[in-house]
Amino acid sequence: MDDTFPDPHQVTSRTELSAFVLALRDDLARNTDAWENPTLDRYLEALARWIHDMDGWFANQDKPEPAQPTWRLVAEMLQAASIYE
Repeated sequence: MDDTFPDPHQVTSRTELSAFVLALRDDLARNTDAWENPTLDRYLEALARWIHDMDGWFANQDKPEPAQPTWRLVAEMLQAASIYE
């Protein structure tokens, strides 16, 4: 992903998440080779795996897993799925 890729940590609202998803789409079009999961089936599989394993991500970050996801967490999930193996 290039230097203009948006930071998921800046996503705090539904509107920002929508813009983030569009930025993901644009980044995929510009930088397909940088994505580990450039097809919809691979991307969705990676997203499902990351969501399933996210308790480990929180543990590695020394953060508690939230009871409810935030707009930011959803953006982090979507970005992670682009490279998660």
